[in-house]
Amino acid sequence: MQEEKSFKQPHQLILEERGRLSVSGVQDVDCFDESTVVLFTSLGRLVIKGRSLRVSGFSVETGDFALEGEVDSLVYSEDQKNRGGFFAGLFR
Repeated sequence: MQEEKSFKQPHQLILEERGRLSVSGVQDVDCFDESTVVLFTSLGRLVIKGRSLRVSGFSVETGDFALEGEVDSLVYSEDQKNRGGFFAGLFR
């Protein structure tokens, strides 16, 4: 039986020259392509938009995530992971 973590992982963002992003406290990677990356963090959903985005690392054990490319925006929203996603919200 796995022991569940009852505490939030520390969350930190480090953006270097808009070209390299390191994020801690990442619980899951929802989706990614060259222009958008969606992460679930200990502080909610994080959407990263940009150009030529490439995931350069992700550790499920530590919650550390890294990407490279040109970052245009970082937007937090309420955690939607357990609510059925975008389409479920349309039909409520």
